[in-house]
Amino acid sequence: MIFESNSENDTFEYARRMGENAKPGEIYCLNGDLGTGKTVFSKGFAKGLGIEDHITSPTFTIVQEYEGRLKLYHMDVYRIADSEEMYEIGFDEMVEGDGVCLIEWAQIIDDILPKDRISVTIRKNLDKGLDHREIEIV
Repeated sequence: MIFESNSENDTFEYARRMGENAKPGEIYCLNGDLGTGKTVFSKGFAKGLGIEDHITSPTFTIVQEYEGRLKLYHMDVYRIADSEEMYEIGFDEMVEGDGVCLIEWAQIIDDILPKDRISVTIRKNLDKGLDHREIEIV
């Protein structure tokens, strides 16, 4: 399924609705180039989970935990050199727990991700305008 977004607000609202429907134990793998809107998506998703905290991309901390309707484990694995490093931060407990995992740059750790996951890929489509994004859900 592909959702077309024409603004940051469209992306935020689409992600908010996904967060509202998220279930315990789900893993969302968020991929896209720099500047495509992964953080905007993450903010909307967190809002849908009822999280009021300020959401930032955890690029340097790797993971941030937030409390909402469900616990959100927001990960940014851009700086991970080897997927095995994820086990040092408790990755297996997070993905096997009853919270929700939202993993930015998930393709970097594809070799350790469970097969049962939701892939979200955000792409710019400059042919349709500077703010146009295509959000593919698999």
